[in-house]
Amino acid sequence: MNTSLAQRQHELLDALLQAHPPGPEAPWHGPGLGAYRANAHAHAERALLAAYPVVAALLGEEAFQALARALWHHRPPERGDLSEWGAALAGFVAAQSDLDSLPYLSDVARLEWALHLASRAADTTPDAASFAWLEREPPERLLLRLAPGTAIVRSPWPVLSVLDAHLHGEPDFATVARRLAAGVAENVRVWRQGPALRLTPIDDTIAGFEAALLDGHTLGQALDHTPIDALAWLGDAVRSGLFAGVAPTPDAIDNEGEPPCPPSH
Repeated sequence: MNTSLAQRQHELLDALLQAHPPGPEAPWHGPGLGAYRANAHAHAERALLAAYPVVAALLGEEAFQALARALWHHRPPERGDLSEWGAALAGFVAAQSDLDSLPYLSDVARLEWALHLASRAADTTPDAASFAWLEREPPERLLLRLAPGTAIVRSPWPVLSVLDAHLHGEPDFATVARRLAAGVAENVRVWRQGPALRLTPIDDTIAGFEAALLDGHTLGQALDHTPIDALAWLGDAVRSGLFAGVAPTPDAIDNEGEPPCPPSH
């Protein structure tokens, strides 16, 4: 690509992303640019709606479309696949003072984005053979792997109730309103159980423990941070498909640079 063409394409991209149309002296000024910009905005609105249907329902169509266009200019796509765009919405919403009447909106957005990412995560089968590491090494030398797409969303608001009311009709909106008024907090785990998406409310203790695992802490560190009944948790995690496997930490590798074989039974 010659330098002149590359420069003109760069100028076109800049013009498309500007919040206000360029002046008549700009090389890309004209009705064609307006069509390009309108098309870009339409793509932004559709992409964001696919990932954030509940945020859209809470705001209403016109306000959500305006939000999508504003986010497009504030944090434009970095890749051609627009299904990967939109992660910045929760932070963008939190910074908008005109949305202060919906203080839970950014947390609903975080939950919806976690769902969106989980829906795109690869299917996986738990590595049952790796479970033998639990008998061989102490907790401080073990890393527990959770299912791809797993996320913990902690909120001072009843975000799962809000999401379920809009997507599934249960609880009803009157119940959600009471929970919002009472400041009911909800922690939510999002994960994949095979091909199925799962969400469940979890308490503060489990949320803290699982968040520590997702942050890369060892089993021992996670238990020190948030003591739980590890055996009970492991049983539930295996049955629900949350627990994907175990790996030794680097300091559990033997002198030859290879992990010792897990014990056989």
